Amino acid sequence: MKLLLLTPAPPGSLAGNRATAERWASLLENLGHQVAVSTDYDPAEADGADMLIALHAWRSHQAVARWRADQGRKPLIVALTGTDLYRYQYSHPQQTHLSMQHADALIVLHHLAWQVVPEDWRERITVVLQSAPEPDTAHEPEETGAFDICVIGHLREEKDPLRAARAVRLVPADSRIRVVQAGKAHDAQWEQAAREEMARNPRYHWRGEIPREQTARLMGQCRAMVISSVMEGGANVVSEACRAGLPVLASDIPGNLGLLGQDYPGAYPVGDEAVLASLMEQAENDPQWLDSLKTITDQLAADFTPEKERASLAEALDRALTFSRAE
Repeated sequence: MKLLLLTPAPPGSLAGNRATAERWASLLENLGHQVAVSTDYDPAEADGADMLIALHAWRSHQAVARWRADQGRKPLIVALTGTDLYRYQYSHPQQTHLSMQHADALIVLHHLAWQVVPEDWRERITVVLQSAPEPDTAHEPEETGAFDICVIGHLREEKDPLRAARAVRLVPADSRIRVVQAGKAHDAQWEQAAREEMARNPRYHWRGEIPREQTARLMGQCRAMVISSVMEGGANVVSEACRAGLPVLASDIPGNLGLLGQDYPGAYPVGDEAVLASLMEQAENDPQWLDSLKTITDQLAADFTPEKERASLAEALDRALTFSRAE
């Protein structure tokens, strides 16, 4: 088929939506489809496409509505992001729910997302776990005398990005833990906050936005990773950590536990830096416990392969075709 894939993130962006769109385009092309990736709805492109895949129900709601109005019952897939699921369907329900209603298939990115999808549309759901490539080479933690823990992600409200930095202030004075963070500041306020944190907290270092290759190298050189988000649709960085064999300390939100498991022992109450600090200390001082987390993430790595993601995308396409024909 000829597929039109819409993402709100422009070419060259390191935003998660752009990375997802480009990865999906490659996987769908591997299945034999022709894929055009665009940020705007173009009627000529739409007329030539057999199906629309729209990332983000709220941000893409105008394109979704135009596709349905212009293209009739041509199949349509809407991929639901974390902000769709946990913010916009409550703050902007008309637009977000209209996109869900128009969709023949809904893609979600973790196993617990169905809980907040309106019941009438749950049968349209396909879970597509985001994949990560297997690391080219194994990196050993640097012998610097430090116990480095990384945080990977842009500095913005949904990520609660400085929670690990605040937690590491609470570890004992003789701890070797350092927090190394990589990610672009969403605005000048977040940049200032990160720089002020570095000035007062010698255990915290913010590296800003770095290329993907350097991010992979950083993950390979750290002992654990923190994902502290208050809202996630199913973060690709969790997939990357599992594929890299990196233990994860995660806030206990559905978007994290829907990837790591509801009883994941490395989870802490969202926003609670005291408990996060205790997990960091346990990771440093209890190698057996840290190895147990690594065993779990190593086992989960098989769920985050490109082959699994490609098969799930094929399932979503089949579901969209089935519902479109049934209408």
